[in-house]
Amino acid sequence: MATTQLSLQILRPLPAASQTCGRQSYGFQSRNSAIRTRKNLKWALRLSLVDQNQPQSQSRGVDVKQLVDFLYDDLPHLFDDQGIDRTAYDERVKFRDPITKHDSISGYLFNITLLKNLFRPQFFLHWVKQTGTYEITTRWTMVMKFMLLPWKPELVFTGTSIMGINPQTGKFSSHLDFWDSIGNNNYFSLEGLWNVVKQLRIYKTPDLETPRYQILKRTANYEVRKYSPFIVVEANGDKLSGSNGFNDVTGYIFGKNSTMEKIPMTTPVFTQATDAGLSKVSIQIVLPLEKDLSRRVSSALLGFKIQN
Repeated sequence: MATTQLSLQILRPLPAASQTCGRQSYGFQSRNSAIRTRKNLKWALRLSLVDQNQPQSQSRGVDVKQLVDFLYDDLPHLFDDQGIDRTAYDERVKFRDPITKHDSISGYLFNITLLKNLFRPQFFLHWVKQTGTYEITTRWTMVMKFMLLPWKPELVFTGTSIMGINPQTGKFSSHLDFWDSIGNNNYFSLEGLWNVVKQLRIYKTPDLETPRYQILKRTANYEVRKYSPFIVVEANGDKLSGSNGFNDVTGYIFGKNSTMEKIPMTTPVFTQATDAGLSKVSIQIVLPLEKDLSRRVSSALLGFKIQN
């Protein structure tokens, strides 16, 4: 019979690979400074994108790196009261996603307003980088609640946006969205529409606490998540199902600990085999995140091994 030992682990997630292109590698102009400058200077002059000595018929010099910095500063305001800077876009800007299209700045802004009113979206920008001579790509996550349905379903989309730059004006002339969760990203995509409909359905999940996380990538089959640090109680067992380790770790949260304290159930439960024969198994249960957690856990786990 395998022996079981309870231990405490504080799990600290690895940095997301996508953050290697993060903002730290770029300098940028602050938003407040840009607002003050815009009162006196035009868009092209403010970002120094245009060679004023060149004829209008020729392509102007575009500082794409400075546009990258601008997007880092501007896109987080996509759905807040400040909003994006419309002067950065051509009047005939082309917008496409799998179920929406617009061909003007007014339609582009109308789409943003519609999403803001119907879905209360939260937009998370992961990175921005140049991917072509006149092209910038962004990666993002958008979380939305559809406010018109009583159960207010939450919709999650992750993907990339390809921003085309007009070399004549130095402004964005196109914005094409690609969702990770579908294969056909062309307009009008029935696959994209069905993806939205599926997320609107009524479903119930257990009302249990779970560690905080952000979805970095949501596909049709899996999610890539970035978790905040969390604490687990772990036991070792001898098989994947029905092992003594599982009974011991659940017994711990049901009150079989040094303080006889019952701990609320949480999700998820982690089970991992550490050998090919599936004879060495680790079972982990997440502890609730509470303000006094470190003090309570230290007394409850007195005598157990603490691992970082």
